Amino acid sequence: MKPDLFEAPDYYNLDDLLTEEHKLVRNAARSWVKREVSPIIEDYAQKGAFPKHIIGGLADIGAFGPYIPEAYGGAGLDQISYGLIMQEIERGDSGIRSTASVQSSLVMYPIWKYGTEAQRKKYLPKLASGEWMGCFGLTEPDYGSNPSGMTTHFKDMGDHYLLNGAKMWISNAPFAQIAVVWAKDETGRIHGLIVERGMDGFSTPETHNKWSLRASATGELIFNNVKIPKDHILPNKSGLSAPLGCLDSARYGIAWGAIGAAMDCYDTALRYSKERMQFGKPIGQFQLQQKKLAEMITEITKAQLLTWRLGVLKNENKATSAQISMAKRNNVEMAITIAREARQILGAMGISGEYSIMRHAMNLESVITYEGTHDIHLLITGLDITGFNAFK
Repeated sequence: MKPDLFEAPDYYNLDDLLTEEHKLVRNAARSWVKREVSPIIEDYAQKGAFPKHIIGGLADIGAFGPYIPEAYGGAGLDQISYGLIMQEIERGDSGIRSTASVQSSLVMYPIWKYGTEAQRKKYLPKLASGEWMGCFGLTEPDYGSNPSGMTTHFKDMGDHYLLNGAKMWISNAPFAQIAVVWAKDETGRIHGLIVERGMDGFSTPETHNKWSLRASATGELIFNNVKIPKDHILPNKSGLSAPLGCLDSARYGIAWGAIGAAMDCYDTALRYSKERMQFGKPIGQFQLQQKKLAEMITEITKAQLLTWRLGVLKNENKATSAQISMAKRNNVEMAITIAREARQILGAMGISGEYSIMRHAMNLESVITYEGTHDIHLLITGLDITGFNAFK
């Protein structure tokens, strides 16, 4: 494995906008990625396996629920710190960032925001430490962009609920101890339920043969007459807005994370362009290669400014769902375009596992679809600016 020589681009001196705490948090995550992720990630991606041994390290850098209060085991950090951690982890690999995003925004967040005090005390410290891992069950085989059509449902049996249905494309499912599952009650109202591994009728078959996010564990959630204790329902919010609130937090993290993947591709391509000789000079001296690199750093800089401002709005509780959708859509498209252009700069070497670019490109093909597809986020912006609902 080649040494990780990554140097983060900061063309507009955005570090001046960060606090000392922000920079300490980011630098700790960056150092950890260089030390623990970069040396092993290509091998795990080639094998199609998740490196479970890094879970403790993710917890140590505050990647699990960084904004969760310290009273529940979180780091009590602000939203910009959360974004910076996601940026650094995805610089290493989108699949590893997915693991952390799910744990933080899709498992810990709903328990913190929608759960009881007893649920918070029982689950959040174990999730923050990585002792327990969680997953989020919303997407179904027939309902992805239209989650309101879900068929997973539960019945009130008096002293418990009876849960039936299935979810798919679930990150962390194969090894998660708990699942925050969204299902309809007998009136059709959507609620969140905490399902624990070991409950009879609950299984999590792993999804294989992925060409993307190969270092992330993906699976299904199958519920066959699963008895759910009544104190496992999240009582403080119901309806579709409850899981969508979780997705807002996850999408925000993705907007930052995608910058990390783009940075890594740009840094790799820039370094290569200075070393690769053709026609008697470095290829970085040719105009067309400079065009690619100049456009990359321009788009990265624009994305950095977008997410920093969004982070300020998040800290002030002013960020809207539509603003988060815009950032997620823009930044992932930016990252996947940079990955493709960077691959061209490296030529044939760009497809080699010796470099990270093709892995990033494959991963971003998933990121551009999950947590709301590229087209859906465009229509969210369209709805916000016109008032016309294109979904109906």
